[in-house]
Amino acid sequence: MKWLAVLEVRTDHCESWNGLFCLRKGKLCSLMFGLIIMTLVMVSYMLTGAKHGLLLIPSPFHYGAFASNPSLMDNESLSDMKDYYQPSKMNISYVKDYPSIKLIIDTITSKIEFITRQRPDLEELRKQEPHMFSVIPNKFLPNSKNPCWYEEYRGNTTADPYATNSYALYSKRFRIIFDYLRKVFWNHLYHYKDKHYRLRCLPHFYIIGQPKCGTTDLYDRLRLHPDVRFSAIKEPHWWTRKRFGIIRLRDGFHERYPVEDYLDLFDLAAHQIQSVLQSDAGKERAKRNNIIIGEASASTMWDNNAWIFFYDNSTEGEPPFLIQDFIHAFQPNAKLIIMLRDPVERLYSDYLYFASANKSAEDFHEKVAESLQLFEGCVLDFSLRACVYNNTLNNAMPVRLQVGLYVVYLLDWLTVFNKDQILVLRLEDHASNMKYTMHMVFQFLDLGPLSEKQEALITKSPASNTRRPEDRSLGPMLPSTKAILRDFYRPFNTKLAQVLFDDAFLWKRT
Repeated sequence: MKWLAVLEVRTDHCESWNGLFCLRKGKLCSLMFGLIIMTLVMVSYMLTGAKHGLLLIPSPFHYGAFASNPSLMDNESLSDMKDYYQPSKMNISYVKDYPSIKLIIDTITSKIEFITRQRPDLEELRKQEPHMFSVIPNKFLPNSKNPCWYEEYRGNTTADPYATNSYALYSKRFRIIFDYLRKVFWNHLYHYKDKHYRLRCLPHFYIIGQPKCGTTDLYDRLRLHPDVRFSAIKEPHWWTRKRFGIIRLRDGFHERYPVEDYLDLFDLAAHQIQSVLQSDAGKERAKRNNIIIGEASASTMWDNNAWIFFYDNSTEGEPPFLIQDFIHAFQPNAKLIIMLRDPVERLYSDYLYFASANKSAEDFHEKVAESLQLFEGCVLDFSLRACVYNNTLNNAMPVRLQVGLYVVYLLDWLTVFNKDQILVLRLEDHASNMKYTMHMVFQFLDLGPLSEKQEALITKSPASNTRRPEDRSLGPMLPSTKAILRDFYRPFNTKLAQVLFDDAFLWKRT
């Protein structure tokens, strides 16, 4: 960037005979300064004016190798990626371009093929994550509903058990929680034959997705149930991000969070479970042994963006291992809750929540059109699964189209978990009849009955994480954008309704 020099004008005392000359000199300087300001304004207008037109970028996949290139790191800007792909630009209007965008969607639809993935065997998983398998046992305590076990603690009384926990180191918000855990840590160790043991636990259930579908509201209500405990933070994102060293994608990679750091997040719940297990009062033990632990990272269902950087033996661009493979290896009996909503509305909500500036219905339309063309370019050459899990494509698309392809992720989860282990809810049903959906969740998790007062507290609390007032003022998306997205998501919703035997997942009435 060129910097403008500062013009220095010296004003000397002028004699009467050269007053006219000084006056003309001042006018000349004023004129030059005005021209400079005008030039700057025009350049600024020219640079920003391009943003008002709708730009479509032809697919990067027509210009060379598959876009999962590890050399393109997560912290590269979108503009850098577009330069890499060397796209041409084409202006389109919001309504008149519908037929051309419809052709793009028709191309995508023609390439949709739902093929069952090959499930990796246990030995392959062990080779990928040997440390994780060395920490988590293959058997758990028989008298607990949660996957818990005792682990020998070799630290001394002066050692800080959470000194190296990455969650505490990288986030000030969680330090208060860990300060408390430090104070009570030694009180909860189990002493046996001159050795110290700590109770370790994994969650009994996971709320795995999807973002902007009501998972925060479900989490907040479940927290009010007397038998439910959650991790110390709502969304650890350990399975999908932190264990790979991802804090924010744009920042690249940090040191990987070990599994011990993740287990620390369940220490509060483990302390309560341990007090029950060691209780001599049989009635109290039976009453409080119903405690179950949950975790609610909304990225668990869909986010496998890190695989390309860690797993080399891919097949035609598809990840050889997914998050669910590892969860199932340790917890084949885990219960999974999924909250979904109309993917069209989910995408707009996602855009409003994560976009930082210049948000508008028109800008959303532009980003949808651009993302569709990028997605089309991928499916022309690669499988649907390869494109859905493609890190570079997902980073290049200005809106997260892939998150709404619910059935692709669900089918992959069903390759390792049984259908009766997964509860799929709709946000629309939750919003209209919260008491009914919460009863479904309670039944699914085998939670005991509640008093009327407890149930009212859970079901009548205000909704959590609703749309911000400033985003509401932007109004709905354009009708043409909605029509485009309905066409795009229709075949995926149709397959989802077939898998779940429920036509409500067609979202025809929303």
